Amino acid sequence: MREGSCWVLRRWLFGIMMVLAASMLHAESDTAQPPAPWLQVIRDTPYVFSDGFYQNISIIRRWVLLEQSYCEQPDRHILFDQRGRFLTWFENEDTVAENQQRLNRIREILYRDDRVHRWIGGSATETGYPFALRCDQPHVDLSAAIDRLLGTDPADRVWGTWDGMVAGSEDEPIPLIELVRQVFNDKAERQGYQPGEAVVQAFTGQILIESGARKESFSAARAVGLLQLRPEVLADCEIDERFHLHRMAQVDCAVRLYQQNDRNLRPVFDERFGHLPEAQREQLYSLLLVQAYHGGIGRLMQLLGDEEPGAAAQQFAADAGRYSAEDIALGLVFHNLGRISLGLDSLFYLVDVRIATEAVCDTRPQACEPVTDATQSTSSDPGQSD
Repeated sequence: MREGSCWVLRRWLFGIMMVLAASMLHAESDTAQPPAPWLQVIRDTPYVFSDGFYQNISIIRRWVLLEQSYCEQPDRHILFDQRGRFLTWFENEDTVAENQQRLNRIREILYRDDRVHRWIGGSATETGYPFALRCDQPHVDLSAAIDRLLGTDPADRVWGTWDGMVAGSEDEPIPLIELVRQVFNDKAERQGYQPGEAVVQAFTGQILIESGARKESFSAARAVGLLQLRPEVLADCEIDERFHLHRMAQVDCAVRLYQQNDRNLRPVFDERFGHLPEAQREQLYSLLLVQAYHGGIGRLMQLLGDEEPGAAAQQFAADAGRYSAEDIALGLVFHNLGRISLGLDSLFYLVDVRIATEAVCDTRPQACEPVTDATQSTSSDPGQSD
């Protein structure tokens, strides 16, 4: 496998095509019907409401992911407002239809009690307001995923070779988290790609959210493996189909995607947010790289641009001292929900990755130390074990 210029050119062209396609969709939407009622709530939300937004949202997402507080029992729903603030909860009814009816009744009660400024009934196909979350997330088991990432069970550890790298050995396999460090170190040594520590830590959090650190993980969208990479992305990384689930190949390909996103995003980001204090600036940048991985570099570039989706970025850049890096990152998404294919899942993704990353650091603090040069290189054939 080689780091060829053809791959770089294809990724660059793909990013440009995404920007153009999203711009065309936006232009067509100008003549479309008014936004759905729940989207109007977002359009009417002042930018200053993003102050503290991350803290509010992260509290309720932590309840969901870690099965805590009101979500200690899975058969519940929780409701929250446009500032991400928890409002109330209820025990689930016997059927989906009964749940929906009760949810709408509670929304109306919250409005009548002056807990929210409006209420909007939802349905199986329409989002309502206040927003609601199910506590039951059967695909999420963060504790088990962290164990797999840290190699608590030796069966989850990695050994093998890929693209001149050697990870552990058959007798001494290494935890997956060490493999991530090794790949980033290899990129730094061979290509000079040295992202901040926040980026490396967030990457490990993404593995937990994308696949639960499972090697054999598949999605309905045909994404596969640890980092849920689609076949066309794996093809761009020149990975043969028989190695699509190869853990070293997956990590290497995803880091290369990070590297390409960094090339495209950094100039646009610096133009918009380059004046921020260093700590805030680099934390925000790491969060936006995470979002670029999830939603595509084209959408991120639009969020930082001069057209309508970039209005939030312009406001936050002008008043950045009011907000944390996390508030800005979430605010860029929140104020563009319903535009350029951004939905509530995009909002939650960033928070979930951050929660997962913090959980790893809490479980193994040494895993969050600065990157050190622990790369082992050899000219072995790729694809041996993984």
